[in-house]
Amino acid sequence: MSTRARIWIAEDNATYRGAVARALSAREDMTCEKQFSTGKALLQELEGGFAVPEVILLDVGLPDGSGLDRIPRIRDLAPDCRVLILTVFEEEAKITEAICNGAQGYLLKSAAVEELVQGIQLSLTGGVPMTPRIAHCMLKLFSQFAPKQGDYGLSAREKDTLELMVQGYIRKEIADRLGLSLHTVDTYLRGVYKKLEVNTRTGAVAKALKEGLI
Repeated sequence: MSTRARIWIAEDNATYRGAVARALSAREDMTCEKQFSTGKALLQELEGGFAVPEVILLDVGLPDGSGLDRIPRIRDLAPDCRVLILTVFEEEAKITEAICNGAQGYLLKSAAVEELVQGIQLSLTGGVPMTPRIAHCMLKLFSQFAPKQGDYGLSAREKDTLELMVQGYIRKEIADRLGLSLHTVDTYLRGVYKKLEVNTRTGAVAKALKEGLI
């Protein structure tokens, strides 16, 4: 029997919290083991030394303070746990604060349950779930601190393609936004991979963020 991923959720809205917990626990590959209405209750459970979850869904607006302020302590107590922000906010200041505090993903409450599930699954495999807007904010944040490197000889169109990749757009969306055919976009993608010396989309995005290429 395969092991189900253990999920905890800290959310002050009991109706929403319960609905998410039930939806996750109804799946064969994950279960929402524990629910909390405050950040304090969540930390007390972690401090108790019990088995930590693989993923914590953390609300921003908790009754006893911002969930974002709890992230560093959560990371201290459970360094291998993935902390995903669950919120109605998509404001640049909050996104930046969440990233700086150590959040490893950002999920919107307006998303359908299946989108939340996909975000959790992506996180469990080492990915970082986020919307294109959040990806753009991350790019701006990292670009402030990353030393500018060479452009690796990327053409203008290759840079356009890479920027849209960083923002979270998929191949067909890139083609639509640039007014190009899928075949042409594939050509630019191959050029990006070759010049950046990477083999995957994730590798290209990571290098772009790390080195401030966009």
